[in-house]
Amino acid sequence: MTFAEELHQQRWDDHRYYHHNRINQSLHLLSACCFIASYLLLLIDPVVAVMIGWLLAMVLRQTGHFFFEPKTWDEVNQASHEYKESVKVGYNLQRKVVLLSIWLALPVLLSLSPNLLGLLTEHQVGKGFLHNTAILWFFTGVGAVLVRTVQLFFLKGVQSGLVWATKIITDPFHDIKIYHTAPLYLLKGELYDDMSQWYRERPAE
Repeated sequence: MTFAEELHQQRWDDHRYYHHNRINQSLHLLSACCFIASYLLLLIDPVVAVMIGWLLAMVLRQTGHFFFEPKTWDEVNQASHEYKESVKVGYNLQRKVVLLSIWLALPVLLSLSPNLLGLLTEHQVGKGFLHNTAILWFFTGVGAVLVRTVQLFFLKGVQSGLVWATKIITDPFHDIKIYHTAPLYLLKGELYDDMSQWYRERPAE
């Protein structure tokens, strides 16, 4: 597959396996708006940008995955939850638990040790708890993408890793494109997407 075809395929697999629930889709829509605001604010106020990215965008997104997506047999794709978790290219639920645990642990550690066990200078400590938490969360997010990208280099090839990194960075824009109607379906009483409306498994020739 070309880079564009694999990007299309990874997006399709992510959508059909992990975004059946319209509440989850709606939360992803809100999350995407928050992430785009975070992107824009990075150049203006990085601390606010990171707080929006983690406390709003990421919490909304993962709430949808953990609490609203079905964990039972997937009738649409004829696949078990265990199978989907095993073939997930990016962060499956188990990996997300690890990542989110690190995210939650960092401000706790920082509150107990303002210099982060001697890793921060006196000048950095002087910038305050909120600033230092934001910096740690920023590097946690960047590090999570870089680590998984390099892992995929070895597991699936360099192209697959770069495709996944591209997908992650551009997901907010793509989510708005495909989930902007999700709240309307909820108002109509449709809780689940049958995956038949907007996407094709392979791009057109």
